[in-house]
Amino acid sequence: MLSISPLYLLYFLPLLVVISLVYGATRHEDLSRILRHAGHTAYWLIAFMGVIFAVLWLVGLLV
Repeated sequence: MLSISPLYLLYFLPLLVVISLVYGATRHEDLSRILRHAGHTAYWLIAFMGVIFAVLWLVGLLV
């Protein structure tokens, strides 16, 4: 099904953490607000990528 190794999916977690923290740090200076914003950003990114995965999976089933 996947043409690449599933181990590449392990890069998703550190990348998600770094993107969320950097994005939160550009918006706030207080550490608690940065972490809270990073959590919201991580949730948003996971949901967005989940929707994209579902759409591509359905297209793959139909084609």
